[in-house]
Parts: sequence; C-alpha cells; structure tokens
Amino acid sequence: MDVKSAFLNGDLKEKVYVKQPPGYVVNGQEHWVLRLRKALYGLRQAPRAWNQKLDTVLKEMEFKRCESEHALYTRRAEHGQLVVGVYVDDLVITDASKKEIEAFKAQMKKTFRMSDLGLLTYYLGIEVEQRKDGITLC
Repeated sequence: MDVKSAFLNGDLKEKVYVKQPPGYVVNGQEHWVLRLRKALYGLRQAPRAWNQKLDTVLKEMEFKRCESEHALYTRRAEHGQLVVGVYVDDLVITDASKKEIEAFKAQMKKTFRMSDLGLLTYYLGIEVEQRKDGITLC
C-alpha cells in the first residue's frame, strides 16, 4: 500500500515559519509570515515528522516495532502474526490470513489516504514472484 501525500500528515513539534506563497500574499501584510502546524514537502523536518506519525498510529493499532529493524512492525493475529514493512510511504503487508490483511488495510484507510497497489511484484528493485507454495524473491 502507498500513503498518498505522506509527508503532509506529519505533525511538527517545533515552531516553523514560512513566507507567504506567491498568489496568496495578503495586501498590506506582505512581510507577515505563516506558522506551519503540519509538515510540507521540502521541509527538513518532514520525513521525521511523517515517520513519527506512522509509528504512533501503528503502535495505537497494537503493533510492536522490531528493535533491530525499526522499519518492521508486527502484531499478533488470530492465526499467526501480521507483519508490516515500511519504506518511506510504502507498506508491505503479510499474514497467513487474507482476512487479517484486509482488516488492517481498512484500519489504515480510516487514518490516511491510501492506494492499494495490489500484490507485491517489486520491492526495492527486487522482483517478487507469486507462487502457490509461497513467495520467491528473484
């Protein structure tokens, strides 16, 4: 799954001010600045703010972050364990139960605007082949 405009979901912890953007300058207040409450693309704090937001949301959903690989989250499920791998704004989701995966996707869609990219075919430049007896990395 892909989170649409992921960096815009990040909450800023520090005070950040920006100039008024062209076309939105208020007459008589040209030298005023705007205080940001949410991260913007291009802002140095944006990636970290997004990662903290996602981490908080996943932990609220009872996921545990792997201590040795912080981009990996797990949650006990009815028939095993739901595993979520994170790469910036993309989520790789796996579980023995398709029902658990669909329930998780529905939870995420309630929190963020998401795109379901379907079955995994490529991940970090690695081709992933889907087979009846499991998944093979090529």
